[in-house]
Amino acid sequence: MNSIKKVKENALKEHVPIIMDETLNKIIEISGENRFDKILEIGTAVGYSSLCFLSLLNADGRIDTIERDEEMIKQAKENFNDLDKYNQINLFEGDAVEILPTLNDKYDMIFIDASKGKYPFFLEQSLRLLSDNGIIFADNILYKGYVMSDYNKHKQRTAVTHLREYIKNATENEKLNTIIYEVGDGLAVSFFKNNSKYILKS
Repeated sequence: MNSIKKVKENALKEHVPIIMDETLNKIIEISGENRFDKILEIGTAVGYSSLCFLSLLNADGRIDTIERDEEMIKQAKENFNDLDKYNQINLFEGDAVEILPTLNDKYDMIFIDASKGKYPFFLEQSLRLLSDNGIIFADNILYKGYVMSDYNKHKQRTAVTHLREYIKNATENEKLNTIIYEVGDGLAVSFFKNNSKYILKS
């Protein structure tokens, strides 16, 4: 039986991008004593972050996670089946752009870590699905430092443009509190202003 540590080791060995330790630690720190009934994860990869987020669930909580890459789906399923509590994880197979509009549950925590070019759409859908006391974490929001620089090379221009749009939409939304943390590859944290569960410090 694999452990979460083994899942992490295998992912790093295979160069699969997974949540960085300092990013995970920041999410755990911000979550504090709060435990969630429903978590939505946009971008599963091999399932490492899903397994880490199990510790943030209530005893009867559930994680819905979305992945479109067939090889990642196969590995994630193997990793989930190897570990206890895998029955608390529900894997949606397919493109998040198509799946998100079909969801109607309210989620206490949403974690975004998928196609950078779709981040503004993911934010739009996340706000629709977020519970009043929920919180959104968007990983890789600074994208190797490109987002806050004058980077304009063609290769990553689309991703950088859409990440900048995400930040603009999240920080200028009058209903949201948003802060950007320079941990890992950048972490954007957002929640509704009437949500008193979270106090963010820069």
